[in-house]
Amino acid sequence: MSGPVDWRRLDGRVVLVPVVLALLPLVPTAAVMLVAGTKPAGVVVMAGIWAACAALLAVATGLDWWFGSYRIGEERVELRKGVLSRSHRSLPRDRIRSVDLTADPMHRVLGLSVVKIGTGAQGDGELKLDALARSDAERIRAALLLRESTADGAADDASDGPRDGELARLRPVWLLYSGATMSLILAVWGAIASAFGSFSELLAKFGVYRLVGEEIRAVPLWLAIGAPVVAVVLIGVLGSLLLSVELWWGFTLTRESTGTLRVRRGLFTQRSISLEESRLRGVELAEPLLLRWVGGARTNAIATGLSDAEGGKQPDAKTLLPPAPRAEARRVAAEVLREENFPADGFTAHPRAALRRRITWGLLVALPFAAAAVVAVLGWIPFAPAAAVVPSVALLAIAFGVDAYRNLGHRPHGAYLVGRRGTGLRRTVALRRDGIIGWRFEQSVFQRRSGLLDVVATTAAGSGRCTIPDVRAGNGLLLAEEAVPGLLTPFLEPAPPINTREE
Repeated sequence: MSGPVDWRRLDGRVVLVPVVLALLPLVPTAAVMLVAGTKPAGVVVMAGIWAACAALLAVATGLDWWFGSYRIGEERVELRKGVLSRSHRSLPRDRIRSVDLTADPMHRVLGLSVVKIGTGAQGDGELKLDALARSDAERIRAALLLRESTADGAADDASDGPRDGELARLRPVWLLYSGATMSLILAVWGAIASAFGSFSELLAKFGVYRLVGEEIRAVPLWLAIGAPVVAVVLIGVLGSLLLSVELWWGFTLTRESTGTLRVRRGLFTQRSISLEESRLRGVELAEPLLLRWVGGARTNAIATGLSDAEGGKQPDAKTLLPPAPRAEARRVAAEVLREENFPADGFTAHPRAALRRRITWGLLVALPFAAAAVVAVLGWIPFAPAAAVVPSVALLAIAFGVDAYRNLGHRPHGAYLVGRRGTGLRRTVALRRDGIIGWRFEQSVFQRRSGLLDVVATTAAGSGRCTIPDVRAGNGLLLAEEAVPGLLTPFLEPAPPINTREE
């Protein structure tokens, strides 16, 4: 399907977006000023200055829209923008790997979508059209992702039947798993801390701090400490549930006939994220500790052009399934990989030396708590609490070390090499063997004494490496050669013959 060759402007309604967003805080700000005791004349002056700034913003945005244009040709997608400083960017159509659509509440009210066109390359491999009518955005997305090569591939995969079409749809009850996601809880409290700092002076003026201090002094110590801790946990869990509703409401994962995996999600801000299957090098099953305790997991994509650095700016860009039951996460991972099942057991066990290493590191981390025993012996703190804390911390460190060892494992699985590791965040990675471009063997001083080494598969996808730690040194090369036969052959020397003759 060929696109238009004429230069076109973005939708004119995009001029309204920054102006409306600039005017929205005017009413609550005026209300806060009046409550704080500001004279009405001062509020009117502030509102007039605010409106004048909004008018200037409208003029600047209008000029930027008027002088901006885009063109979708047979070979390239081009964008020109700028008034005083002009820029002209273009992307080759044959290198386009993703076309993502985003519409925040204001864009949705105006019927607009932001189109992000990516090549999968780091740096300047993205072109953004902000913004187009929703129907135009969908039409451009379909035109840019539809190629003869992907259409042929889709025809070849037609025999898979149920593997095409919708692969997963969010069930509302799954949102409860987000309450056990520490990253969302921390995000909620980060937002609360920011808002609290903004209203700190107002709270002090109305005596909120004084009232809270009086209430704390009037209750027992255990309640003064326990109640805030419980409140922090409950607020964090509730906030994470509300945040997950915004992030994942309406989530669907589909495989399209163009050979593309498409994720659609969002309550207020709707997002449509595309991932070309030819870029896919594997999947990752992520199980943070709290989520693992409640039987949940998250499925992530390992794809070229989707690195951890990019994931840091867009933490959900690589997510193929949000927190959900572990069995569902494994099913979706198998569907994405076009495998019958995702391996959950049968992993090759690692040497006992790996267990000793993990217990040793756990005890070393817990070593500062042993200082409590020294302080107790000196009589500076009561002996009984120290006697209880030190063994408890040591047992906890040993338990985490044993759990980390139990989570170690690797195995071949069809066209994939599967590795599992971690305790605070257990990761099970299935990496395509033909996506492995090299091997690294790393060995610390302590590993050398234990006869262990780390086998690192390098790849162009994700973080660029998949580590299988603490493999017996004699088995590391065998594992690499079995996973990708012939890749290490130019670097190997034949082993010397074994002399079996008795002297």
